[in-house]
Amino acid sequence: MSAANIVLDAKKPEDRRVALGTLIGTAVEWYDFFIYANAAAIVLAPLYFDPFVQSGGELAGRLISFATVGISFFFRPLGAAVAGHYGDKIGRKGMLVLTLVLMGVATFLIGLLPTFDTIGVWAPILLIVLRVTQGFAAGGEWGGAALMAVEHAPANKRGLFGGFPQIGVPLGMLMATLALAVTDALTTEEQFMSWGWRVPFLLSFLLIVIGMAIRMGVSESPVMKEISASEEQVRLPLLDMFRTSWKPLLQGTLIFAGNGVAGYMITGGYILSYTTKDLGMEREPILHLITLAAASWIVTTLTAAWLSDKIGRKAVYLIGFAIQLVWIFVLFTLIDTQSLGMIALGMLVLTIPLGFTYGPQAALFSEMFPARIRYSGAGLANAFGAIVGGAFAPLIATYLQAQFQTSLAVAGYIFVVTLIGTIAMLSTKDRTGAPLTASADAEANRRIDEVAAEVHATPVNFERGAGY
Repeated sequence: MSAANIVLDAKKPEDRRVALGTLIGTAVEWYDFFIYANAAAIVLAPLYFDPFVQSGGELAGRLISFATVGISFFFRPLGAAVAGHYGDKIGRKGMLVLTLVLMGVATFLIGLLPTFDTIGVWAPILLIVLRVTQGFAAGGEWGGAALMAVEHAPANKRGLFGGFPQIGVPLGMLMATLALAVTDALTTEEQFMSWGWRVPFLLSFLLIVIGMAIRMGVSESPVMKEISASEEQVRLPLLDMFRTSWKPLLQGTLIFAGNGVAGYMITGGYILSYTTKDLGMEREPILHLITLAAASWIVTTLTAAWLSDKIGRKAVYLIGFAIQLVWIFVLFTLIDTQSLGMIALGMLVLTIPLGFTYGPQAALFSEMFPARIRYSGAGLANAFGAIVGGAFAPLIATYLQAQFQTSLAVAGYIFVVTLIGTIAMLSTKDRTGAPLTASADAEANRRIDEVAAEVHATPVNFERGAGY
């Protein structure tokens, strides 16, 4: 059976099982990730960075706490590189299971970690180590989940299937925020600061068991099976990716940064921090609004993923970026009213451009890279984009607000990064529905070589890779 037939003959029940597996596993991983981001916004500074709070005040503690959110992003590329190397050589499935275990163990241990008052300086050191482990796992997880969903999907439904690991992110945020909100509601302030905040971290253990059971039952990607049986497998996928596909790597990085810089205002804890610390609003209703926004983001993400199969990835992205460029200024104007209704409106509308620039990402990134280096390329583009657009977005926003005493400075920062992402998207070729198999890549490379030979020119490596 040919490679094309392997892909086209994928059975519908298996397709659904893969979609569910990537959704649940990604949701569990990102539940772990967002639990930390929200905790950083409300409890970690006084518990783990007390010397900074005592010497520099509450703002200094918040900045350090958000810095630990950001520092883990620098280990995402390492996670993407390691998982990409083995994911391109031995398979996507094994890396998905490994990253899930790493994320879950790190999160569970944070829930058990003693505070600064108990073990002194070892508390923040161990917290950072566990946060770095979370970053490493998150960097390796996304590429595998995206490729498993997209490479199993029919060509005309690739965006929709790729949307399932994407909605795992807002679903994880929804579960994380809901867990914190319920815990907050069932405990007093003293209880929440003492032990209540640990409960969502410890619940991660049960979620990891569920995610593991589902992911272990998912079959390997048909494209990976074809690569393993052919001569298309490369010895060092990472080096080959940098040598031949640096342009889509750069484009993907900037595109995701344009989404992440706005998304991390909600997911990274900044809006929660700004409304409760700077505006003096109650924590519980803001947590409920973030939960509502997460639910809306699920709907807009899956809608955009489906729509990208109809009108193309590029068109959907550009619609999202256009809305985001305008709405980001409206959002912070509404937040500054301190009206829960206005804040809800601002965040709910923001989920439209967030969904439109996130839903098609798995399909877009998969179509940007050739099969033999796809895990490395897609994973690193996502990881680098998270650094540029998300790593220190809450920290930068907190600093800008303190420096200029206006939220419009934060909106201006988001606008600039969004504009850069828009330009990168405009320069990207739309390959919606293009073949993803290694044999299709080889055929495209053969045609490139034939054309080059006809004009007596040497093929240029950067042009190889099925037009990537």
